[in-house]
Amino acid sequence: MNEIKFSIPNITTNDIKTVGNILKSGWLTHGKYTSLFEEEIKKLTKAKYAVTVSSCTAGLHLSCLASKFKKGDEVIVPAQTHTATAHAVEYTGAKAIFSDVEFPSGNMSLNLLKKKISNKTKGIIVVHMAGYACEMKKISFFCKKNKITLIEDCAHALGTFESGKHVGNYGISGNFSFYPTKQITTGEGGAIVTNSKEFYKKIKTLKAFGIDKDINNRKKQGDYDVKFLGLNYRMTDFQAALGYSQAKSYKKNLKRRKTIAKKYIEKFSNIKTIECMPFSSSSSYFVFQIFCKERDLLLKHLKEKKIGVSVHYTNPLPKMTYYKNKYNLKIADYPNADKYGKTNISLPVYPKLKNSDINIICKTIIKFNNR
Repeated sequence: MNEIKFSIPNITTNDIKTVGNILKSGWLTHGKYTSLFEEEIKKLTKAKYAVTVSSCTAGLHLSCLASKFKKGDEVIVPAQTHTATAHAVEYTGAKAIFSDVEFPSGNMSLNLLKKKISNKTKGIIVVHMAGYACEMKKISFFCKKNKITLIEDCAHALGTFESGKHVGNYGISGNFSFYPTKQITTGEGGAIVTNSKEFYKKIKTLKAFGIDKDINNRKKQGDYDVKFLGLNYRMTDFQAALGYSQAKSYKKNLKRRKTIAKKYIEKFSNIKTIECMPFSSSSSYFVFQIFCKERDLLLKHLKEKKIGVSVHYTNPLPKMTYYKNKYNLKIADYPNADKYGKTNISLPVYPKLKNSDINIICKTIIKFNNR
């Protein structure tokens, strides 16, 4: 049997041509396509402002800095997420406080995060796990009422909506990833969206060394000032060119991801040993996840059958040595996150995946569970 890969970036002939033109131009850093790609991101998310950055991690770090988190502050994050979510908090000197998540969504809920609120709580970072939205109307209302800064980690969620609004528009910022497995890729790279002009200006300055004028707004060469400490989190122009070109096929690819998700749900609906989230037209399906008790055995079986899958994620952050030792955390306090980590498998859902391959994946998993 031929190998079925977990993910294949959807790179088109036009993508290659667009990036090639940038490479030939000689202007490789922050340039014309950076601005063009930011305009596309604004259109896709319906946000007022967008800023490209070198990664979603960089975006989260900048969002935490612009929110003025500092030593002595606490910021609540989900126990089940990529480590970048919590790292962004720790970089500022603030303390990451972990909330358990709901199962099987993997998302924080208002009821769960409320248990972690203290008089030191200054922020909450939600993660829209696997492209499914958190209950943002409830959480954003709670944050506004209690004057808590809300940041959205949308690394999985370009194309995800909640109550008709694209995620990333509920908090002070939404932070997106363009890693090769994502709905749009720039290789590495990310973007921050916001509806606050003040926040936008601060992010734009922070990501470029703290310089107050970009190269297009200087009256003469070298005419700029540095008013506060910044970083170099800029996206290159050839990365932005790839993202700009990718945006043209985004809607078509998103539709295909949803079609694949529907097929999986139909195939697994009557298998008692497999659990999955119900279909949602508002999800972007960064990945499609199933949950089963014999996860590790199934992973081994799929590998033997040359079927590429992944796990998002195995170890909850309170189980990671850095956080476990620093804050004396016990995984028993996060039962749902632990269960999620022990049972989830991410199946291929990329647009180029053939229907025949979907059938092979489903038959292999069902046969394993019926053995």
